[in-house]
Amino acid sequence: MDLDGRVAIVTGAGSGLGRAAAVALAAAGARVVVGDIDAATAAHTTDLIVAAGGQSCSIRADVGAPEECAALVRRAVDSYGALHILYNSAGIALARGDGFVADIEPEVWERVIRVNLSGTFYCCHYAIGAMQASGGGSIINTASSMAHLPNGLLDGYAASKGGVATLTRSMAVGCGARNIRVNAISPGYVDTPINAPLLRNDKVRTAFAAGHATGLQTAEEIADLVVFLAGDASRSLTGAVLTCDRGWTAFKVPDVLRPAP
Repeated sequence: MDLDGRVAIVTGAGSGLGRAAAVALAAAGARVVVGDIDAATAAHTTDLIVAAGGQSCSIRADVGAPEECAALVRRAVDSYGALHILYNSAGIALARGDGFVADIEPEVWERVIRVNLSGTFYCCHYAIGAMQASGGGSIINTASSMAHLPNGLLDGYAASKGGVATLTRSMAVGCGARNIRVNAISPGYVDTPINAPLLRNDKVRTAFAAGHATGLQTAEEIADLVVFLAGDASRSLTGAVLTCDRGWTAFKVPDVLRPAP
């Protein structure tokens, strides 16, 4: 995939899906602005890219803060003169605070929605003008298998990701006239730090793996899809929410994962 000359922003790129995608986009030729709420991990991702011969810079960015999303876009334009790709990877899952609606504290709900849904909106809001000025491009949002099959596990997270999926489809209409494509990916359970609390228990890890047709996913395979959506080979895709979940949403949920009554 040839992304030479293109400029990308990746949020949540200090670890997990974001880091894997930032590295993969750079390997495909893009100049990558790495954003993460943890400045040190963002800088480390940039170091990995530069060590491999790519071009990158990093910036601390809390996507739940509109002004920091605006600064992220400014960094891309100031550093590289354009913006063509936005991958909204930043997100949170609060396994200990999220759950059934009646049990979620309002501040937990608001935090999950602010980061996962509003954070996607803020980044897109500030990026669209810069992308249009650069001739267009591709926005890739991160939904989730829970946008399609919530399972009653994390109601706040499911609502936030369902919102991302619907926002993606709606945005695609207005962005089309600006030569910007907008798609979302819906992974299953990927072996990343955000899922570490779930996957640390061997019994639960085995159950999650068995719930996918071909086992747990890796961050690198999701990164391959991000690179595809960023490039011209996916030019027919906009307004799509792609279930890339190794069959998770096609399977019966393992009994061990069902919420207690």
